[in-house]
Amino acid sequence: SKAAQLYKKACNMGDVNGCYNLGVMYDQGIGVRQNYFKAVKLFKKSCDGGIIQGCYNLGVMYDQGKGVRQNYSKAVKLYKKACNNKFTKGCFNLGNMYLLGNGVKKDYRKALKLFKKTCNKGFIVGCYNLGYMYIDSKGVEQNFFKASKLYKKACDGGNGKGCSGLGSMYASGKGVKRDFIKAIELFEKACDLGNAKGCIKLGYIYEQGKGVRQNYSKAVRLYKKGCDGGNALGCFNLGYLLEQGKGIKQDYSKALEFYGKACDMQLEFGCENYAKLKKK
Repeated sequence: SKAAQLYKKACNMGDVNGCYNLGVMYDQGIGVRQNYFKAVKLFKKSCDGGIIQGCYNLGVMYDQGKGVRQNYSKAVKLYKKACNNKFTKGCFNLGNMYLLGNGVKKDYRKALKLFKKTCNKGFIVGCYNLGYMYIDSKGVEQNFFKASKLYKKACDGGNGKGCSGLGSMYASGKGVKRDFIKAIELFEKACDLGNAKGCIKLGYIYEQGKGVRQNYSKAVRLYKKGCDGGNALGCFNLGYLLEQGKGIKQDYSKALEFYGKACDMQLEFGCENYAKLKKK
């Protein structure tokens, strides 16, 4: 493309911004054929030239093993460089490395500190992760009330996981007053934002008739949406309703298909139900 040619020319003339922009094009396959190997070389050149986002992007390539052999230690160094230069995404990814123990010794306190930093800078996913740390008491004393506030902040910022997590808190009454109507609203919002878990939680509420009139047809649609979003439990639950003929015409072959999908996603009882139904 014309843009790629111009960025290439600029990069060859020593303009590191041109190298970075061309790297993005190769990484995402915009106007050029996707080429991770070329993207890595260009991100390295831009990083060496002082473009901090180039360092961050190079870190992502090492983290995910795109165009290079996966190397968490190198990713950590690059995320640190980005974070030290006030690039918020670098701090967030570094927090994840400490949380998971990838390329560094697992350190929940450091992860917590980094997620707090990113959340305070308005990086919504950081708020969600921080809320998760308070719920799971990782590096901090368990505090459902604080977690609910953080999930709310994430949800208000358009994070589906935050809405789904907050919905679960309203459904269970943890950190907030129990409120099924509020939980349903939040699961709906999470599902609309593309969060598969939110769709499944809402589907379960309609299947069980908790706080709403039981509606198997709605449950079927929501489980299908969750399954299409890559969630094994959504596929399993849809398989079960197809097997039972609840909210949808009974169909063993389709039930097998969805149990099989759940099994392929490593859900053990998906495999078990597939084997049982196959014998019928």
